[in-house]
Amino acid sequence: MQQLSGSLALSSSGAYMVPNVEAHWAGVESPRVRIDRESDFRQVLAALSGHVVVDTRRGLVVQGDSLELLRLIPTNSISLIVTDPPYHSTKKANITGDRGFEVDEHYLEWMERYAQEWHRVLRRNGSLYLFCSTEMSARLEIEVGKHLRPLSHITWTKPNGPGFDGWKGKMQKEALRRWYPHSERILFFEQASLDHERRSSLGALLREARDQAGVSAHELTGAIGAYGKVNHGGAVSNWETGRNIPSREQWAKIVEVLEATGRVRDLPAYEDAVRPFFLSKHVDFMDVWEFPSVRVYRGKHPAEKPISLLSHIVETSSYAGDLVLDCFSGSGASLGAAVGVNRRAVGIELDPHWATRSAERLVRADDAIAVTTVRQLKARRDQKAAQGAEPLF
Repeated sequence: MQQLSGSLALSSSGAYMVPNVEAHWAGVESPRVRIDRESDFRQVLAALSGHVVVDTRRGLVVQGDSLELLRLIPTNSISLIVTDPPYHSTKKANITGDRGFEVDEHYLEWMERYAQEWHRVLRRNGSLYLFCSTEMSARLEIEVGKHLRPLSHITWTKPNGPGFDGWKGKMQKEALRRWYPHSERILFFEQASLDHERRSSLGALLREARDQAGVSAHELTGAIGAYGKVNHGGAVSNWETGRNIPSREQWAKIVEVLEATGRVRDLPAYEDAVRPFFLSKHVDFMDVWEFPSVRVYRGKHPAEKPISLLSHIVETSSYAGDLVLDCFSGSGASLGAAVGVNRRAVGIELDPHWATRSAERLVRADDAIAVTTVRQLKARRDQKAAQGAEPLF
């Protein structure tokens, strides 16, 4: 039996062998304890305690300048950010901050300050969804991309029926000087390893641990049984470059192999290492989305996003129990969506009126969870949407 780097051994048959991990760690407390999301939530609540409008079992709304309050949130505590800042280019008087910047550069500088904080508060496997206008999307992607890794430039189209978009029907088409803005953009980023510009955080974590253990990609691929037909080191290489991810079982084997070398001890659990992204043929998996706008109702926020769209984001890019942050919570639709699919939510809102509305929606959503099931809530939500009524949450 030939000894290789990092305490992996090669048997006479040519297969890599995993050392006796149980004997290696006998009497040693396992360092792989999944971080408690409830603990994260309580730490965020404590940090923002002087600004709380309401806190519930699964959510929290605070009122104030979101950039200042964002700086109070503990590092590595947020799993997903879904946020809808002022678009700036639309210049709407009824949206706080939409007319707050004289030139584009000031707005972009302001947004980059947010990106710095988003990078800090996001967990290593966290994600950001940033709503923006078509006009500002390219420049925003560059600014935010200095701190987070851009993955998708999503186009949200609105197949609205009669009564949703009266201006489109009334306006004089001959007066147009550019294409009518029938879509918005959603920029999708993942947490980035700033030392490796094109590498995901999982890839950077795996490469660093593998180098520390002294195990090559070829050796690790063989040890966990992930050999391909052609490229024997390809599975690990693909994981390190972010092309795909290991399964839960493969990650457990990776941890076992690397920790067995005695040189690596603090690898995280799967839910703290691998970015959640749950898609299938049964849901919209492309980067052009069709969701109708929120039909006008009394008290509607002028920039309110549909619950169906927000739920799609939250369910795709977070684990159950994860903590979701919205820095511009408005009427609280994102908070209701998060709580409605068994996540925790933190909303920040500058305007006192809308902070109260966010709080009301969060309370309704959280109370509803206690007395009914998520499936029942979805059915009620869809029924209300079809009737054009104000959403329950």
